[in-house]
Amino acid sequence: MDPISEDLEWVQRSQDGDQEAFSELVRKYQKRVYYLAYGMLGNREDALDIAQEAFLKAFRSLKGFQGGGGFYTWLYRIAYNLSIDFMRKEWRKKNLEYRDNQDLTEEEDPVIRVPSSSHPGQEMAQKELNRVIMDAIQSLPEEHRSVILLREMEGLSYEDIAKTLRIRKGTVMSRLHYARQELQKNLMPYIKEGEIREKK
Repeated sequence: MDPISEDLEWVQRSQDGDQEAFSELVRKYQKRVYYLAYGMLGNREDALDIAQEAFLKAFRSLKGFQGGGGFYTWLYRIAYNLSIDFMRKEWRKKNLEYRDNQDLTEEEDPVIRVPSSSHPGQEMAQKELNRVIMDAIQSLPEEHRSVILLREMEGLSYEDIAKTLRIRKGTVMSRLHYARQELQKNLMPYIKEGEIREKK
């Protein structure tokens, strides 16, 4: 049985009142939903909250699920919309806080920064590299961030991304092109730094 058909079977059982069936869907997708939320928000606690809220909303809305596009596409759209709503609320909150307090220092100013190594003579640790990449992704506009996460982290096709985000395939391709260019530009200093260290 293919994954989509298997999901639909779990969904139908859930719709019939089998709570254990929905628990199977949670176990299957909880990590993927969490990592997608983390990719959008960059905060573990916020990502956990969004993931839990996404599954709760999906459970409450399960009766209206029609099956078109697959369960995960539907679930991702819920998590994506919740993440976007959260980001907008946080932006408004930070914007108001900034207006209320014009004496913020540079360190307190709520902007995304790409960390740099404090030890140029050492190789960049994998954990730090992952953080740099995630920061670079988070610095992208939200519409470009979403397509790069779906393509590079989830491995979805252009068609599936278009269905998930409800945009045209051509729009997906143009946003991916822009996102990859921006990531390459933002990560180039770290790539060059790594090359210099290897030569030494």
